[in-house]
Amino acid sequence: MDRLNGKVAIVTGANSGVGAATAVKFAAEGAKVVITARREAPLMEVAAKIREAGGEVLPIVSDISVVADAKRVVAETLAAFGKIDVLINNAGVLDGGLKAIDKFTDEDMDRVIDINTKGTMIMMREVTAHMAETGVGSIVNVTSVAGYYGTGGAAYVASKAAIIGITRHTALRFAGTGVRCNTLCPGTIVTPMVADMNPANLDMDIFGQMMKHNDLKVQPCMPDDLANMLLFFASDESRAITGQAIVTDFGSTL
Repeated sequence: MDRLNGKVAIVTGANSGVGAATAVKFAAEGAKVVITARREAPLMEVAAKIREAGGEVLPIVSDISVVADAKRVVAETLAAFGKIDVLINNAGVLDGGLKAIDKFTDEDMDRVIDINTKGTMIMMREVTAHMAETGVGSIVNVTSVAGYYGTGGAAYVASKAAIIGITRHTALRFAGTGVRCNTLCPGTIVTPMVADMNPANLDMDIFGQMMKHNDLKVQPCMPDDLANMLLFFASDESRAITGQAIVTDFGSTL
């Protein structure tokens, strides 16, 4: 307990799945948690759960791919708590059916890149401007094995691979300053986003190729598995680690 005592953490995509589990866990560990997502009703449910457990939370409805929204999240966090110690970039969307490079649509690409890549980078830009002044900060980006190994739809792979690269860039930019940046690359996670995928829309060519490199006998990740890893990287226990991309999939892609 109290591994994040006194810290202020922003968690994006915090209305369900990994984001919700992370926000609840961070609050239980003593952090003041700012949760943000596009859908208000489930976001407020997560906030209520944190408050009922005695935690401190500020819910902010936003779309992080919109620059004004990202700036507002940071401004409201600083107004409420005076600092930002941790940013968990978890917000993300899937492409429509694992479409391969020869089949992806421009609409899919624009939507996925806007949220997964641009939204993440915008939040990092706004938060690092503050962290650079204080010399304190841990940014953790939730990417995917898709970005690490290429196992996914082309638009999704591109969006997550870009964040692995920008994670290393950010770590290099701030090395030695007290601001660090890492990324976790989970495999399949049992979340509502994955559960909502329609098998009828899957590109079976790329799906078949992916299955050749994935051990289906290995268990999938649960949201709490990622939340526990994010807790470690948010805490001072990992203060010597920066610029790393860690695959978290129980070894299914080995």
